[in-house]
Amino acid sequence: MLLVDDHDLIRRGLRHAFERTGQFDVVGEASGVADGIRLAVMLRPDVVIMDVQLSDGSGLDAAGALREALPGIGIVVLSTWGDDDVLFAAMEAGASAFVPKAAPVAEVINVVRYAASAPTSFTAADLAEAMKRRLAPKGPQLTEPERLVLGLLADGLSVAGIARHLYVSHSTAKQLVARLVEKLGAANRTQALMVALRLGLLQHDTHQTGDHFG
Repeated sequence: MLLVDDHDLIRRGLRHAFERTGQFDVVGEASGVADGIRLAVMLRPDVVIMDVQLSDGSGLDAAGALREALPGIGIVVLSTWGDDDVLFAAMEAGASAFVPKAAPVAEVINVVRYAASAPTSFTAADLAEAMKRRLAPKGPQLTEPERLVLGLLADGLSVAGIARHLYVSHSTAKQLVARLVEKLGAANRTQALMVALRLGLLQHDTHQTGDHFG
């Protein structure tokens, strides 16, 4: 195993944790991209643990270079930040796994085992949830009443017409429209309709005659 991190304390902690298992040998350490790539090519370890932010560049770029140079090597990207953008960047770079530095030692060890056994696939503890977040619709998420009001506005109804359609008072209808306009980040009703069209929020089947709420 090769450890690439610009913090000596992190490298020492990782070395101790892995060697204590009796299952891993740490064959080298590096603090930057250039040394990390050089040692990986020279030593051919089963797994490289690569920090994202290194002294002379990006660990993600280094991971991509290693994947091209050594297709069968396991690459674990380690990051202080566990956000989705870094996770997907690691996956796109060709890493075998992504793990935040805050993860328990047992999780890091399990991830390294995975990378050693399946170097060309990808795993991360939060991968399924991150995929759901990435695939979620972008932009403001409207409630059923808000979608109904939006549809009525698109049909050309005034605030008074919306009030009659929904069987609510004029002031309540005005508040509903104002809340929708604000949620869409628009200055007025016309602009709100333009924003909704751009975001793909306008669907004429989102309301039906006779729908109402109190």
